[in-house]
Amino acid sequence: MSTDFQKAREDLGRRLRTLRTESPHGPLTGTALSATLGWAQSKVSKLENGRQTPTAEDLRAWADATGHPGAYDELHGRLKGFESHIRSWRRQLSSGHRPVQETWNEVTAAARVLHVWDSFAVNGLLQTPDYARYVFESYATLQNSPRDTEDAVRARMERQRWLYQPGRRLELLMWEGALRARVCPPEVLAGQLDRLLGVVGMDTVRLGIVPMNAALRLPPANAFWIVDERLVITEDWHAELWLDGSDTVALYRRVWESLCDSAVFGAEARHVIARVRQAMVA
Repeated sequence: MSTDFQKAREDLGRRLRTLRTESPHGPLTGTALSATLGWAQSKVSKLENGRQTPTAEDLRAWADATGHPGAYDELHGRLKGFESHIRSWRRQLSSGHRPVQETWNEVTAAARVLHVWDSFAVNGLLQTPDYARYVFESYATLQNSPRDTEDAVRARMERQRWLYQPGRRLELLMWEGALRARVCPPEVLAGQLDRLLGVVGMDTVRLGIVPMNAALRLPPANAFWIVDERLVITEDWHAELWLDGSDTVALYRRVWESLCDSAVFGAEARHVIARVRQAMVA
């Protein structure tokens, strides 16, 4: 799936190619430019074809080496514009939650491995229909968006088919607080916790729970998804951020690994979930 981010990166690549071929010192070949910059020729090719995100230093070096030092500000402005691709909730939810869920279905369908951290609610791939219904209703109220709750729930449940496809892998970490969050009535939350108990041990899912009393190397901040080590999706109250850049993806992966060190799995994860359920019923 081609995202706005990828299109913007391809546009930047075409601009870099133009600067190379229209150098005031005469057209430069990709090989000549890579030699001048001390880069592998493949890096020049990837940057020009939108298959790699340049750093600000890369853009400065490119502008100077091609004889266009004045182009740096323009190039850097483009980079800042798409390094964090902000998808406003107001814009995304203008037609309701179903279109947003269908976009997520496309992202998930193309993925092989997902590394996820959830700190505030049960992950959508494991939600029950009743739990999802309350989540969508609460956000529709907050954003004053069209209420297409049943269509959104159906789209989210459709995405869960991904869990049963061979070659897929969900590496999911959840903060214990997400299990306790009363975003729905107790009986609905109890059913959701039962669903999680049934997930522990699935071939395509590795579910880790970070207990409330676990020692942490980092605070349990915003939830995020890492899609095939190429894209990070995270969200805040105003917008969803799609982040694509090797340094950024690597940063989020380090965060995930740090949280993973504090998580429990298998029988221990099942014990934490069961303990939360028992406390809720009591």
